[in-house]
Amino acid sequence: MRAVDEQSGGDAVRTEHVIIAGLMGAMALIAFVNVLGRYIFHYSLAFTEEVTINLFVWMVVVGSGVAFERGGQLGMVTVVQRLSPKYRRLCARLGLVLSTLLFLTLDVLLVVNIRQELTLFHARSAALGIPVWIYYAGVVLLSPFVFRGIIRGWRRVSDGEGGAY
Repeated sequence: MRAVDEQSGGDAVRTEHVIIAGLMGAMALIAFVNVLGRYIFHYSLAFTEEVTINLFVWMVVVGSGVAFERGGQLGMVTVVQRLSPKYRRLCARLGLVLSTLLFLTLDVLLVVNIRQELTLFHARSAALGIPVWIYYAGVVLLSPFVFRGIIRGWRRVSDGEGGAY
């Protein structure tokens, strides 16, 4: 399914796709530089694992929003396909509501954790020595893409396009 710009009706480059591509490109570049370093200089860059894992987490957060919008989240297809269309929509909506509550809870817990890191712990990452709250903040700052995807997914289900079922 192609992303369609709702105003122009044509294909559009979406912010989510640019962010995902940028994060994936950065991860690939970091991994490539690390491989070159190992083979040419016989020296591995210690920070690459820390950075790529956190970039991957951020990419998953943004990608979750795209998946919610497209109805691409995992579901109990075998059970839901046996239901009438009315109950399929109800299950899709229930999943979107529960997902919203899950991400809201995650954001609240991360904000509390960020506050604790800033005031109490002052923990630093092992490889780069940067404050770990920066990685947590990335998830919170990218969460609006998840909520936008959930809202678009709700509209898709309400328009009768169904879910991933």
